[in-house]
Amino acid sequence: MVPRIDVRNLVARKIFTGELEFGFDADSGLIDLPYAEFSSPVKAELHYEIFADDKVEVTGKLSFSLKGLCSRCLAEAEEEIVYGAEGVFSLSPKEEEYEYSNGFVDLREFLRDSVLFALPSRLLCRACAEEESE
Repeated sequence: MVPRIDVRNLVARKIFTGELEFGFDADSGLIDLPYAEFSSPVKAELHYEIFADDKVEVTGKLSFSLKGLCSRCLAEAEEEIVYGAEGVFSLSPKEEEYEYSNGFVDLREFLRDSVLFALPSRLLCRACAEEESE
């Protein structure tokens, strides 16, 4: 389950920063690679900060694994992915900001977008990855 940030409650308690650690299952429909799938839940390690203008900044990292068939030779392949994610949430969002309302920041859209941006354009087995790096 993806937690929400209760901005009103935190501001009332004068808590303006915090950490979140949780896991969630990513939407398999995000993967555009043939014969690939998530082989682990996504692990999120996030930090949030609430600013005086009611904006909330969320930064941190997402990590997960993909497994499937190599995009070049169709051998078994697996890749560990670590992605630095950041987003800003606002009551009146501008371009490239996420909206929040009713005092709660819902992280689902932000996490979905971050996983999508983290996905590789192809999945390579160890042998093909080594060959390509030469």
